[in-house]
Amino acid sequence: MKIFALTIVAILLATPVLAAPAPKIGIASFAELNPPQAPYDEAADAKAAVDAAFARARATHKRVLIDLGGNWCGDCRILAGVMELPAMHRFLAAHYEIVSVNVGRFDTNLQIPARFGFTKRLLGVPTVLIATPNGKLVNGGDVFALADARHMQPQAVADWLAKWAK
Repeated sequence: MKIFALTIVAILLATPVLAAPAPKIGIASFAELNPPQAPYDEAADAKAAVDAAFARARATHKRVLIDLGGNWCGDCRILAGVMELPAMHRFLAAHYEIVSVNVGRFDTNLQIPARFGFTKRLLGVPTVLIATPNGKLVNGGDVFALADARHMQPQAVADWLAKWAK
């Protein structure tokens, strides 16, 4: 009985609390998506952009979604395209302060993931960090889940983003 109870507790602790249901995004395949060619501003001051997102999050009580990627990356462009779909865009705006950070070819702005303990080479992009307004990473064991977005179903990408919303 104790093992059963401990298993239930472990499952509950591993599940994001009060995740918001994902919107239905209205596409069945990525062939219907028109992803942006360059979703990451290569000239942006990443530290200032992330700091500004956290300042907004403290004021709005939303979580911060940091999308780390590169314009060369097809999975990154797919994620950006899904995030721009009208229903998804409205959902994300209601739940997150979003900042996209160019990491180049894993050689730029690496101080951003290092801030959350990722000091070695990223395992892939997009790497999505979701944090509370005070900077606590909430998806620490799942930051690389969308690095193979092109092999997921479009709704599964939306569901993953919604999983961490509160």
